Amino acid sequence: MLQKVAPDKNSNDKNERKGQTLRLDEAALEAARKRTEDGAVTPSFGPWRDDIVKLLNDALATELVCVLRYKRHHFTAHGMSSPAIAAEFMVHANEEAAHGDLIAERIVQLGGEPDFAPNSLLERSHAQYDDSSDLKAMIRANLVAERVAVEAYRQMIALIGDKDPTTRRMLEGILSDEEEHADEMKDLLEQ
Repeated sequence: MLQKVAPDKNSNDKNERKGQTLRLDEAALEAARKRTEDGAVTPSFGPWRDDIVKLLNDALATELVCVLRYKRHHFTAHGMSSPAIAAEFMVHANEEAAHGDLIAERIVQLGGEPDFAPNSLLERSHAQYDDSSDLKAMIRANLVAERVAVEAYRQMIALIGDKDPTTRRMLEGILSDEEEHADEMKDLLEQ
């Protein structure tokens, strides 16, 4: 945490603003020197770590369900335009898997445990699984799932705010990918 400290009356420091300077909180730095087994989670992380890990585990479940849905669609798509669309489904499956990896890694960095339990994936996922056999229905299901993911990530980013800038930036990157996926599914649906 930063502390605002009144400047020395004789100081002409350029960092002075309205009679104050910015200085690091030495007590927080000292606390960071202890409990090295906590990795990046320092005492100033605050009371939000468990809530953030829960949000991330739900996002992980969503990404895993999306991988499974896209892979099923990839392998079962049929029809004249199916080869190109099936290839796009696989690209999306791989990108969703990469999102899941990022999220799982961040959960571990926060001292949590990523929840890959298959028996609760659908309960924790924001998106749904889909076993449509019609190509247009597959595209629509993926578009809906991407829109749900976009909304979920926007809400997570707003909730996390400045509580965890590293997680927020990671989620912002994933959100950008999900928006692109939604646009691609919309374009496919309109073809």
